[in-house]
Amino acid sequence: MIGIVNYGAGNIFSLTAALDRIQVTHGMINTVEDFGKYSHIIIPGVGHAGTAMKKLQDTGLVDTILALQKPVLGICVGMQLMTSFSEEGNADMLNLFPVKTLHFDKRIKAKVPHMGWNSVRVENNSPLFTDIPDNSYFYFVHSYFIERDEAIVGATCSYDLDFAAAFQKNNFYGVQFHPEKSGKFGEQLLSNFSRF
Repeated sequence: MIGIVNYGAGNIFSLTAALDRIQVTHGMINTVEDFGKYSHIIIPGVGHAGTAMKKLQDTGLVDTILALQKPVLGICVGMQLMTSFSEEGNADMLNLFPVKTLHFDKRIKAKVPHMGWNSVRVENNSPLFTDIPDNSYFYFVHSYFIERDEAIVGATCSYDLDFAAAFQKNNFYGVQFHPEKSGKFGEQLLSNFSRF
């Protein structure tokens, strides 16, 4: 059963609709006590990473998230929250992964934001991508990207430069794209996560 961290920064409807389609039971996490109700946790997110981090801090859920032993998946801004630092708001993040979230604008010539479908290359045998063909397409919409670290990268996407489309360490996972908007492969990824 998946608990969705409800801290006011997520596209909750699209995510719950996708979980309904794959028949995965889910509910909302609003308090520390709610974490105990669920076997898996998703941290969604759209918008501004610095603002999202402040919202997460204001909920009082940060220490509990950092201490979680059950599988945790960050989606889009939810993934960026897991990094050490974001240039969006120049703010410290949860520091679950030793990489930074950086702005495309200063580093590429392509249009920003990176929006639409793009292929990802699976790396390190990421279990998120079980039964998903390599170079499958997923839906992205973001102006900031996460540095690649060979030790933790689960998938790479190219948009004038290579960035981490997914990462993983211990029980924590993140995806920069939106699996809930990525058709059958996105649903497969959510299904894979629900079975960890």
